[in-house]
Amino acid sequence: MAHPAFSPFNVAVITGGASGIGLAAAKRFASMGLKVAIADLAGVKLDQARTAVSELSNDESVLAIATDVTDVGSLQKFQRAVDDKFGGVDVLMNNAGIQPGSSIFNPDNWDRIIATNMFGIIRGSQVFGPHMIRRQKPGLIINTGSKQGITTPPGDPAYNVSKSGVKTFTEALQHDLRNIKGCHVTAHLFIPGFVYTPLTAGDRTEKPAGAWTAEQTVDFMLERVSAGDFYILCPDNDVTRSLDERRILWAANDIIKNRPPLSRWHPDFQDEFADFLEQTE
Repeated sequence: MAHPAFSPFNVAVITGGASGIGLAAAKRFASMGLKVAIADLAGVKLDQARTAVSELSNDESVLAIATDVTDVGSLQKFQRAVDDKFGGVDVLMNNAGIQPGSSIFNPDNWDRIIATNMFGIIRGSQVFGPHMIRRQKPGLIINTGSKQGITTPPGDPAYNVSKSGVKTFTEALQHDLRNIKGCHVTAHLFIPGFVYTPLTAGDRTEKPAGAWTAEQTVDFMLERVSAGDFYILCPDNDVTRSLDERRILWAANDIIKNRPPLSRWHPDFQDEFADFLEQTE
């Protein structure tokens, strides 16, 4: 059974809702009868998203507003517009994210990545969360993280830092929410696997066999949120949950066993890691 926040005529807000997972979520929510408010940067994609979502609902049930999640004033303006049109929010999906690439000693992109991927989610929760709590209705705050924020593979450190921050923030958010008397809002960490979206497509024009579609990923998220999961750890066509669990456990054991950081990619531990993946509980 779906979470009560997903009931028809309730209101869902999605940041980064003009493409990829965000757009798939907006369409899915609209098809379930929810009113949908999309935030994204101004442009053709936002206009097209509004049209696509309206086709599954109606113009009066869809709001699309140009919003910069790195600017708290822009988020506050968006929140007021949603409140004025729909009267409150039941589902907040903080999903806006970028991945232009980064390296340790090159400062390019760092500020933009962290401002969007981490502070966009923090500020989104801070702007909308208090209003959701005061409504005293079942509500959801779903923050889009990444497996890269948990196992932190080499190659894109700014992105990893931003998504590690999302994990830590969302854990703290849920702890606070469950300790607020009379609060019916819960937070959830959404952790997609390999998903074919404009963010991940690169030069590819067709979905790789190993990737899930954005629609598959959103359906999995809906199922697991409704089941009460906090960590929505998504598989894909290449990686099973059991493989994710072994990778996460290995990363945690770097600390416990005092191994070098990122030992999974250290030549001295490659054979040990391969053997570890073969082990069963």
